[in-house]
Amino acid sequence: MIERYRFGELVADGKRYTTDVVVTPNGVNGWWRQEGHRVAVADLAPFLSSGPEVVVVGTGDSGLMEVLPELRRYLEAQGIDLIAETTDRACQTYNQLSGRQRVVAALHLTC
Repeated sequence: MIERYRFGELVADGKRYTTDVVVTPNGVNGWWRQEGHRVAVADLAPFLSSGPEVVVVGTGDSGLMEVLPELRRYLEAQGIDLIAETTDRACQTYNQLSGRQRVVAALHLTC
């Protein structure tokens, strides 16, 4: 459960994070992308082994992070829904879906 998000900070399961994270059914992991503000398949591949039905991408406070078309196509081919929205909304979406579906949230905490 994501308890709180504000620019540069996320609290999940009682722990505070100040760097980008991926929230999976197995816990919260640090997240670094190959191209900073662009999300590619390789950036999420390690987190897809949990078999999510939905991947929620938090594109930052202002929505500046870009989800590359190749990632959209890859997830669609795997039958995984993609929701990309600002991080505050992505946190809300993750919390709403997590009790009903297998969901992974990749969250950019700044920008």
